[in-house]
Amino acid sequence: MQLICSGGVYADPSRGRVDMSSKSRILVVDDEPGILRFLSAALIAHDFGFESARSVQEAIKHIASHGPDVVVLDLGLPDGDGKDVIRRVREWSDVPIIVISARDREVEKIEALDLGADDFITKPFGVGELMARIRAALRNRVERPSEVLAVRIADVEIDHVRHRVKRAGREVRLTPKEFELLAFLAQHGGAVVAHSQILTAIWGPAHASDIPYLRVHIGRLRQKIEDDPNNPKIVLTEPGVGYRIAEPDEAGAKD
Repeated sequence: MQLICSGGVYADPSRGRVDMSSKSRILVVDDEPGILRFLSAALIAHDFGFESARSVQEAIKHIASHGPDVVVLDLGLPDGDGKDVIRRVREWSDVPIIVISARDREVEKIEALDLGADDFITKPFGVGELMARIRAALRNRVERPSEVLAVRIADVEIDHVRHRVKRAGREVRLTPKEFELLAFLAQHGGAVVAHSQILTAIWGPAHASDIPYLRVHIGRLRQKIEDDPNNPKIVLTEPGVGYRIAEPDEAGAKD
């Protein structure tokens, strides 16, 4: 698989990752408008990108579909406990999660950290401390890949900018969801993507367990991009786990 990146060069995900973004994106999960305004101003002032979510369900979907660099998470959310976000996200992502909460009992901190949170800050907190914790979380994370503009697998090309797919030079007409599904798999560079992660990213957390629904869409997608949909070479199944995009030798790509 070849990736055409924003720098105009080809990259192979197996050869490491390069961070081409100028700002790290921080997702703040909190339902208090005052906290969101405060953290938005603080993050922007420290040259971070600010994103927000106000509920458990919105946070899970945002993390799955947008891949922020760090999550700053409040535990008190209107549709559930913030620990539910940690529990669900840790099934498929290692994004750093920093909990900010007024809950100061030791048992709350231990439970959040045991579920997979990377850090815990008790409210009220200083801006300087939070920024330092975010920088530490970023240092501990593997660098993100450069922005991918197009992906080629064998004779199939996925253009992320124009939302088009070509096969052997001819445009393939995909529905918006079919394109989103194919592009999401391609962005993972040949790595296996779990059923629940795909469903959450494309259709939302409410569909995280609708595996038969996903299989139907994968089948329709294969009908349009595979030479033999019953013997796929592009979108591969990992039984019991999920799907992945083929590597060049598997898809029959030519040099």
